[in-house]
Amino acid sequence: MGASTAPLTASRRRSRWVAAAALGLISSTFSTIVSQLFAARLGRDAAVDWMTVAAIPARDLALSAEPSWTAILTGIAFHQWADFSWALVFFGALGRWTADLRPLTILGLALPWAVFSSAMEWFVLVPLFPFWQPLFTLQQPYWIGLLVHSSSAVMYPLFARLRWTWGHTPAQDERFTNAWVTFATVVIVMLGTTAWFGSHGYELPWMGRDKDAEQSYIRHMTTHHAQGIELARVAAERAQDPHLRKLAMLMVASQAGENRIFENWWLSWFETEMSDCSTAERAAMPGLLTQAEVRDLKSAPPGNFDSVFVELMSRHHRGAVKMADQMWQSRSDPRLRVMAHAIRHEQQGEIALMQHLRGPEAVAAAFHNILADNVN
Repeated sequence: MGASTAPLTASRRRSRWVAAAALGLISSTFSTIVSQLFAARLGRDAAVDWMTVAAIPARDLALSAEPSWTAILTGIAFHQWADFSWALVFFGALGRWTADLRPLTILGLALPWAVFSSAMEWFVLVPLFPFWQPLFTLQQPYWIGLLVHSSSAVMYPLFARLRWTWGHTPAQDERFTNAWVTFATVVIVMLGTTAWFGSHGYELPWMGRDKDAEQSYIRHMTTHHAQGIELARVAAERAQDPHLRKLAMLMVASQAGENRIFENWWLSWFETEMSDCSTAERAAMPGLLTQAEVRDLKSAPPGNFDSVFVELMSRHHRGAVKMADQMWQSRSDPRLRVMAHAIRHEQQGEIALMQHLRGPEAVAAAFHNILADNVN
């Protein structure tokens, strides 16, 4: 009896590699949808983030002042390939230990796996071997990758159903996975609804403590970014180093995207128009260049332009980092604080990229940028 049951049970199971591939498609797609819908809630421009991911395989070809559909789709495809591959490793290569686990046990292991896989990408696989592309690690703080990988990992319990052929899933696994699919659908609907209202100027209400301070920060950072965009546009046209031209385009895209988010939050949270910064405010703003310095950049001779731009933009970025760090360490609206942390990481990373930091030094700098206190 036992001998005849074993082959029958085996015939009802899929290959763990086939099930892992199906799970990889589902988990990576869920992660892509969640990332796209949730990005702006945390102050991220999803199009710019996808373009940055696209730069891992496509290098400078992916970068432009306005993310192209080609770059966005390349970034999404590369992200899905990476998530798909991690699922194959977890349930295929490691299937001897993972393929028969219960759904909740899978979930309990999948979340630490998300920490491991996102750390491997951020610290090793992207900036070092095999891609040797420091831009991703210096441009995006580690926690973004962790959130993306976690959104993929929460779909791993569905493997408990995918490992069986159609109609042979044990009843308890079927009940659990049905509930899990319902949960995932509800999450997507809620995020989609929130994203739709957000795109029409109805973000979740402001949750800060000091309205004047937070309004000042948004106004100041918007003004600071506007000058950064102006400087970067000049470099995108005049820089002699092709890589510096592309990096300047990325600066334009990222700061323009952040300004759109600031403007949308302001319109949604406050019942006033965003006023321009006064002359006194501009003079006191850290890193903001004078009009004379901007003219000096624009009139710099071709042979000196790159060095002048790097010096002025590095100073400009350090000022933005100081402003963002003050917001990050405050008790303001959590979304402003999270966005501020990403801004300070991004702009410190761009300083390192302008200095041609590569390899282990770039990883060390990125790790330091996440934790550094830049207020003083």
